[in-house]
Amino acid sequence: MPYTIKDVAKKANVSIATVSRILNNQTGYSEKTKKKVLTVIEELGYHPNAVARGLVNKRTHTIGVLVPALSSMFVAEVLDGIEKAANEAGSSIIVCHTESNGEKTMNYLQLLNEKRIDGIIFTSGILKDEYYEFTSKMKIPMVLLATLSHKHPVPYVKVDDYKASYAAAEYLVAKGHTKIGMISGNKMDIIAGIPRIEGFKKALEDHGISVNEKNVVYCEGFAFLDGVEGSRKLLEQNPELTAIFAASDELAIGAYSTLYQMDLRVPDDLSIIGYDNLSIAKMSIPPLTTVEQPLIKMGEEAARMVFSMLESGEAAKSRIMPHQMIERLSVKEKG
Repeated sequence: MPYTIKDVAKKANVSIATVSRILNNQTGYSEKTKKKVLTVIEELGYHPNAVARGLVNKRTHTIGVLVPALSSMFVAEVLDGIEKAANEAGSSIIVCHTESNGEKTMNYLQLLNEKRIDGIIFTSGILKDEYYEFTSKMKIPMVLLATLSHKHPVPYVKVDDYKASYAAAEYLVAKGHTKIGMISGNKMDIIAGIPRIEGFKKALEDHGISVNEKNVVYCEGFAFLDGVEGSRKLLEQNPELTAIFAASDELAIGAYSTLYQMDLRVPDDLSIIGYDNLSIAKMSIPPLTTVEQPLIKMGEEAARMVFSMLESGEAAKSRIMPHQMIERLSVKEKG
């Protein structure tokens, strides 16, 4: 049976209140008493109850993270960063799989409120009015990750999708390609869909390359199967393409699959560039050239912003993280 705070107080010959003050770095005891109590704690192997400590310092040392898809490689990498920063701060995370479902999201927000979490990181989705209104009443810090809100004043961490997409298309142009297509996410997605589409089109226009609806295929999302179907449709409507920009690495790997089935080779027959720089990008054959979002660092930054807001009581400043071109072997220079 584990030892309790009462056992510590009894062996150290002090009150339970004194032990509690020492554990929570409060005043009202001598250095000699503190040393004695800490020695007893070490001897007994006593571990303070997190809930009990939370009643004193009004913290549970837990933050909630709402994600749209647990199976997503994108989510896995941002969670890696969030957990790392939370662990460094002596906290843990509760991951809530929302599936971008409104009712499920609200149920999770209710659960997190009941758990008295210290803060929330909301990832890769649209912050609806009902989510914002509920979290505002919770009076805890919230940070948006890989998304933003044009309506609500919530700090965010993301890359500039428009500029990153522009850079991807411009890279293909610099390699001599003029017949370039795009496999996009949802064209109604104002967070990652529309900015990447507009960045792609603008880059081609700025380099004198005409763009029409045959150049772009719009998928439901950014997943592997979207890439499989999207690449097949794109090549059917525009078979003369020499290069494709996929708006996510999973879309790009889906295109790899389609091309393999069509007996086409990357990059000899068709060059492909992705977006994200997921771990799978360097594992693919050939390794995928891609525009990197620093996902792990973005997760770390979002968590640190939450903890900073907890300490200061002030809103954090939003961060636009730098994108970077990662050159591998999936793009061939057009002669």
